[in-house]
Amino acid sequence: MSFLAASAAPTPLYGIYQERWHFSPVTTTVVFAVYALAVLASLLTFGKLSDHVGRRPVLAVAIVVQMLSLVVFVFANGVPTLLAARLVQGLAAGAATGAIGAAMLDIDRARGTLANSIAPGIGTGSGALLSALLIQFLPAPTQLVYVVLLVILLLQALGVALMPETVTRMAGARRSLRPDINLPRSVRGPMLVVVPVLFAVWALAGFFGALGPALVRALMNTSIVVGGLVLFVFALFGSIAVLLLRNTAARTVILTGIAALILGMVVTLVSTMAESVPGFFVGLALGGVGFGAGFQGSLKTVMPLVEAHERSSVLSVLYVVCYVGFGLPTVIAGFLVVYAGGVPRTADEYSVAVILLALIALLGVRRATRMSPG
Repeated sequence: MSFLAASAAPTPLYGIYQERWHFSPVTTTVVFAVYALAVLASLLTFGKLSDHVGRRPVLAVAIVVQMLSLVVFVFANGVPTLLAARLVQGLAAGAATGAIGAAMLDIDRARGTLANSIAPGIGTGSGALLSALLIQFLPAPTQLVYVVLLVILLLQALGVALMPETVTRMAGARRSLRPDINLPRSVRGPMLVVVPVLFAVWALAGFFGALGPALVRALMNTSIVVGGLVLFVFALFGSIAVLLLRNTAARTVILTGIAALILGMVVTLVSTMAESVPGFFVGLALGGVGFGAGFQGSLKTVMPLVEAHERSSVLSVLYVVCYVGFGLPTVIAGFLVVYAGGVPRTADEYSVAVILLALIALLGVRRATRMSPG
């Protein structure tokens, strides 16, 4: 979870960076998108490496690279160093994601599956909240949170050194670095159903991760802690949804996600128009439920149809959809903030776009249900 906590730590700081270095929201979203692209590239390249060289070596290198990114953050003095830090951080997070997930499944498949489902939300949310609290109440706001994370990662490095290796090394490490993106015929129909859902929920996560605190500041001139709560609430309710729906049928889960997404965006739309912060957080929580259920339901719709040897390539396609949705719409939102009316108006337009995507997804699910046998 420390990798995800570190990835969320800069979110409450974007406002401070923006004031200090005089850059626009477009730059904020580009910095955010650079991280998303780096994670995607790293996942596609290093995602299977730990199957060949072992979990411990991949985790150890990822921790070192993540610590390097935090050192760059500590000494960041402008946008170029901020971009470099996010790039390195994304590469580390992508490499670690596959190894950590696989290691948890190696140790205990049932608990590992559950941990893989809820850890991203808990890690992301706690990182944003910890960062906001440290910024608000302690000195050195642009350094302290990264120093704290460096200490945590150092302790984790010691833990990795002591942990048992769970796989036997095998040949093919170099070949595993070649991205494997292929979509079997058996999942092409279901993939068309889940793509709008995945794109919508990850686009929403990207918006709140990059511009959520700025939106709260625009609605009400409030503390950094309240801004940090944006990502915390969204991620927390996403994890709760995953936990509660883990044994529910895929169709029910994905429909729950779509419904929560639409309702959450309607509440968010009304709240931003009324400048209601409590209403905004209600919409945010519903959006988090939509994210957790939509993502989980999409995986449960597609992955059971895939043969064991096809899982890696299908997951790669899913990751591409998720991280393109995570980064691209957020950059577009940054341009809209600057050139089309500010953060609240952009949030309204973004909410409408997410609602339309969710409705398209709903039509796809209903059509797939009618066409399925029996």
